[in-house]
Amino acid sequence: MQGETAISREGFLVKRGHVVHNWKMRWFILSKDQLLYYKIQGGKKEPRPRGIISLEGCTLLCPCMDYANRPLVIKLKAKNSVEHFLEAASREQRDSWAADIQKMIRAANPDCQEQSNTSNVPFEIPANICLNHLIIDMQEASSGIKEMTNGEYGNTYKMCFTGATVIDWLVSRNVVPFRSDGVALASLLIEDDFIKPVGDKSTKAVWNTAGTDLFLDDSTALYCFAKNEGKTDSSNDKIEIPHMELSGKIVKQGFLVKQGHKRKNWKVRRFVLRSEPAHLHYYDPCKENNNQPAGGLSLRGCLVSALEDNGVAPGIKGNVQGNLFKIITTDDVHYYIQAGSRAERSEWIQAIKQLT
Repeated sequence: MQGETAISREGFLVKRGHVVHNWKMRWFILSKDQLLYYKIQGGKKEPRPRGIISLEGCTLLCPCMDYANRPLVIKLKAKNSVEHFLEAASREQRDSWAADIQKMIRAANPDCQEQSNTSNVPFEIPANICLNHLIIDMQEASSGIKEMTNGEYGNTYKMCFTGATVIDWLVSRNVVPFRSDGVALASLLIEDDFIKPVGDKSTKAVWNTAGTDLFLDDSTALYCFAKNEGKTDSSNDKIEIPHMELSGKIVKQGFLVKQGHKRKNWKVRRFVLRSEPAHLHYYDPCKENNNQPAGGLSLRGCLVSALEDNGVAPGIKGNVQGNLFKIITTDDVHYYIQAGSRAERSEWIQAIKQLT
């Protein structure tokens, strides 16, 4: 998936369609003054781009809260006012993509003034912020923070949200300029009992702060509004094995291309690697309900190895080659997966080997 010149960055993102607002996986290439996107067919990038987004006169919004069930979206507004919605595989990838695109936007628009970075200034609540009013806005049904059911270490909790979602909301509403300021403000909301920790991770952070922030900017730390404290516990519900698998610590996540078991076609999936217990799950990022796994496997006793980049390896259907690796389960089920680069393949193999 190489070949273009002056490439700053490339990789998979999910893009919302302009006419029909469905979500499609595309391979994006960021260059000096534009962002190109391609369709991947049979594990290979098509020779011509499906579209080009000019960065001249473009503005970027990250985090973008336009889609409550898609918190990893970046919004680009082109010079002609066309809006492009792009979704990453994780918050870290979303933020790094946004930073790289913003850098290119500034380079393409040298007359634009950059905001001075004052993130090292201690955060103080602005005079126009009232915590009572802020928590009311956060609980507003249409534009506030969406409450959901989440899992942690085998338990499920209702009417809660993640720490990262809170910080995204504060930044997107321009309540705070930086995520670090959002953490400081959210910590004040905990101190004044507007927000309560839910589950082990966030509770331990409150009790073991040692002078640090009480709040975690984390996609696995759970919280609830104080009014709903006592309503979140679902521990009496029947917990199925898949919930146990999905409650482990996230070690790595990203977009990879996977060969299907029946039709042997190649599809891009969002892979999430978890430990305790060690499992690898994959999701269809284009589905509306993209938080439910399409499949997964236990990594205990698995074998993982890179495949030759020259020629089509045994077990591979179609003319797909390059950056491939294979996972063999204890039941002798073979998974064939393609990464976006040799370096990415090595990172995934190493991460999986540490859990097998």
